[in-house]
Amino acid sequence: MFENTSRRAFLKQGAVVGTAMLLQDSLSPAMAQKPEPAWRDQIGLELYTVRDVMANDFEGVLAKVAQIGYKEIEPATGFNNMDAKAFRALLDRYGLGMPSTHTGYPSADDPGIERKLEALQVMGVRYTEIRPAGVAPAAQAQRRQLEPGAYYDQGTGITHNAFKEAGAFGPYQPKVKLDAVKKRAAELNANGKVAHRFGMKLFVHNHTGEFEKLLDSDQTMYDVLLAETDPELVTMQLDIGWACIAGMDPVEIFRKNPGRYELWHIKDVFGLKTVNKSLSPNERVSSMSLVPVGTGQIDYKPIFAQAKLAGLKHFVVEQDNAAAYGDSVAAARVSHQNLRAML
Repeated sequence: MFENTSRRAFLKQGAVVGTAMLLQDSLSPAMAQKPEPAWRDQIGLELYTVRDVMANDFEGVLAKVAQIGYKEIEPATGFNNMDAKAFRALLDRYGLGMPSTHTGYPSADDPGIERKLEALQVMGVRYTEIRPAGVAPAAQAQRRQLEPGAYYDQGTGITHNAFKEAGAFGPYQPKVKLDAVKKRAAELNANGKVAHRFGMKLFVHNHTGEFEKLLDSDQTMYDVLLAETDPELVTMQLDIGWACIAGMDPVEIFRKNPGRYELWHIKDVFGLKTVNKSLSPNERVSSMSLVPVGTGQIDYKPIFAQAKLAGLKHFVVEQDNAAAYGDSVAAARVSHQNLRAML
């Protein structure tokens, strides 16, 4: 009797365990999917937005940014002349993370590059820029800023737009040839290997020129950079505002290259609905104006709905011409409130 009872109990237990294992197997794909992050609780700010006031009161403005509710920042103009530990302490004081920075370094052949990357590690950076070797800032003609409210059109020259502040329209971006873009991709991969040793990736940020056809190819610069860069070393920081100005659909971009867009810049634009669609990506700029997020014509709900497809890890709000709003900190507050409500 004891043996039969034990056998029945064993079989019953085995059946229960087997059923549980089958159930677990059937659920494992779903369980393996990580829950979608609470994006509304990790909104970041590109400090370029408030650069006009940070120049005179860096920590005071940083405190205001944190008080608004921003959780992450992305510097574009340096670290306030502070060493890595002091800057990290400053971030910790205000509860801010800094996963990415546009304050890139001259080149991977800089003898001090490892020390500089170690400093970024201390500050918590996981995504950065390293400029091509042998290119001095003064020689970067295609990144020079033009006078307020202008962009360069190779056919017609300088074309003015609605922006009221220098730098609000992106850099000077003449068309280039295929070989030049392939060279840039190779440099990104090479420099990415250096950054990878420090637990970092490089990123490619876009304006509108990346979506122009190359001089000697039907491809765009963006097409080539996506195809030629190693996803393990280089990610794309999609500036959604500039992409939309260029006539691109962010969701379609994600579908074509899923997982490549770990970083986003969030900006809003007015003029998208009335732009002449026959204009080239650079020419469209003249019809646009940048405004606080939620006051323009970009619907971010369907874009964030595809965050997992994109591979999104971090994003920052950026309004290049926020000072023209009258108060760049107030503009950043409006953007945060509106974006948080959307998410």
